[in-house]
Amino acid sequence: MTSAEPTAATISVICLCAGWCTTCQAYGATFAQLARDWPQARFAWIDIEEHSDALGDAALDIENFPTVMVLRGARPLFFGTILPHAGTLARLVQSALEGGATQAVDAGGQALAAPVAALLAQGVGGVEGTGAAA
Repeated sequence: MTSAEPTAATISVICLCAGWCTTCQAYGATFAQLARDWPQARFAWIDIEEHSDALGDAALDIENFPTVMVLRGARPLFFGTILPHAGTLARLVQSALEGGATQAVDAGGQALAAPVAALLAQGVGGVEGTGAAA
């Protein structure tokens, strides 16, 4: 196992975005600040178009941004579009760290969990300024 690989106990918070999305661009600084505020979680920023081959067809179903996935190891705890506010993501991270399952993850989220976890294991998407940066 490399230091980039999440363990079963690791909470990973992934923003699935697109480089052209102005909402994602604006959310980037907020996401990076939350990554610094929550060092016990791993944060990653993954461009779904840049990594479309690795993510497969399930990434095509992402229509709204920012879409966030929260994993414990490779198991999805949350997958969905959220408001791009720090408080919204902070509550989601807090719940995941406390062991809460935050929502039922649909088939699209289930299908994306393994490819996203594989990208994290490769060190893709590390957020600058955190221990998880690639």
